[in-house]
Amino acid sequence: MIGKLRQGPAVAPSVSLLEPGTNRFGFALFDRGNRQIGGLEVALYVAGGIDETAHGPFEADYRRIEVDSEFQSRNSAEDPDSARSLYVAEVKFGRPRSYVVSAVTKLNGRLVAASPAQVRVRRDPGVPGVGDRAVRVHTPTVESVGGNVDQIETRVPPDSMHEVDLADALERGRPVALLFSSPALCESRVCGPVTDVAEQVKSEFEDEADFIHLEFYEDNDASKGPRSQALAWGLDTEPWLFTIDADGVVAARIEGAFSADELRDAVRRALG
Repeated sequence: MIGKLRQGPAVAPSVSLLEPGTNRFGFALFDRGNRQIGGLEVALYVAGGIDETAHGPFEADYRRIEVDSEFQSRNSAEDPDSARSLYVAEVKFGRPRSYVVSAVTKLNGRLVAASPAQVRVRRDPGVPGVGDRAVRVHTPTVESVGGNVDQIETRVPPDSMHEVDLADALERGRPVALLFSSPALCESRVCGPVTDVAEQVKSEFEDEADFIHLEFYEDNDASKGPRSQALAWGLDTEPWLFTIDADGVVAARIEGAFSADELRDAVRRALG
């Protein structure tokens, strides 16, 4: 059926790590002019290849990436290509292999099929998942860099999530929201908006959990590759968000773009 539909927008996944079973699948839709399309009713279909039977539908929710003005950074406000919204679906994949993910939506009153995206499903990717122990690493703080926050921050203005060392928080049994992102260096234009989201949600939960933002690149220099802490967590892309409960166990894991409501839900899972 999908192959017979008129071709519509393109599916652009915001996730790279997919495992056998049900996965959170975040994505955007772009038109031929590379403009993001939001607010549509969308269903995803998954197949092992173009000529194989597609499985679905997996209905997607449309979510805006919004914050109050006091939490919006210049990185996000001044970048017209910053992510403003996303679609999220819970998608089931089979055994490890390559898959084709397409979407069906309605444009101008007609059903259209989005240009598919090819994704790879892997087993044991090395990134801590829900139920795994958090990786105990030290993270830099404003104090550890002598107050020179520009050494550990590319957001403008700097956020307030550099006050706590992850290793110390885990030692104290404190729930944590840990964000790996580089607002000024992120190629996907997602890091600025999700860091703003984390800054706002922190203001709602700071009495109950520690929020830690760790820049992804060593010395805030993309040419140097990921920081040692990101590598210890098995990461080679950004952004990533983990919430960790008082026992040091990962309660939620989100790759790519996310909304404030998604982050609130992830924090609540860590709080029990």
